[in-house]
Amino acid sequence: MSKIIIEDIEIEVVKKNIKNINLSVHPPFGDVRISAPERMNDESLKSFVNSRIAWIRKQRGKYMTRERSSEKGFVTGEYHSLYGNDLMLEVHETSGRQYAEVGCEGKINMFVRKGSSAEKREKLLYDMYRELLKDKLPECIKRWETVIGVSVNQWGVKLMKTRWGTCNIKSKRIWINLELAKKGPRCLEYIVVHELTHLLERYHNKSFYGYMDRFLPEWKEIRKELNGMA
Repeated sequence: MSKIIIEDIEIEVVKKNIKNINLSVHPPFGDVRISAPERMNDESLKSFVNSRIAWIRKQRGKYMTRERSSEKGFVTGEYHSLYGNDLMLEVHETSGRQYAEVGCEGKINMFVRKGSSAEKREKLLYDMYRELLKDKLPECIKRWETVIGVSVNQWGVKLMKTRWGTCNIKSKRIWINLELAKKGPRCLEYIVVHELTHLLERYHNKSFYGYMDRFLPEWKEIRKELNGMA
């Protein structure tokens, strides 16, 4: 068994005595696997994967969406992830402003009106995630801009189903996935480095991964953590 990387998606490859290629995406983390004929060379295999990349991302996106919802009710006693740690949610009724915050006791305190829906509570939690990321990102981006020798004109945070981050080369704008607030701090660093590196090299090729090895030697290990494979 070997592995190839296409657009930052790690794909397990098994070559067998078969006639056709079998491509599959597996739960719970969207692992991608290919069974290919023994005679098929790597270039042909990569070409096939590139032709199916949109389908792969769509399937992986389904697992990310399921992980996000997971039938949570956003009630007292539930645990929700923040920077790699599971914090207990404590819901309080209020007649004032509705919001969520990390309490000094290591809990997530949420203040809602009586009868608030699970959807509303989820939005409050993600609003908190967004603000925490926006507080953390400026220093992180500035530090890695200096290391990598690039600069961005604009950055933002939004919920994305199939990507942890994106980079618009022309406008020098990067987007960071809101879901990264749930992951360990070094996962956020990895995505920032990844997207900034695209300002040096547009494509996921040997040059790009050479830069990644130089700037963040442990990036492969972090990627496994990010995708729940560590």
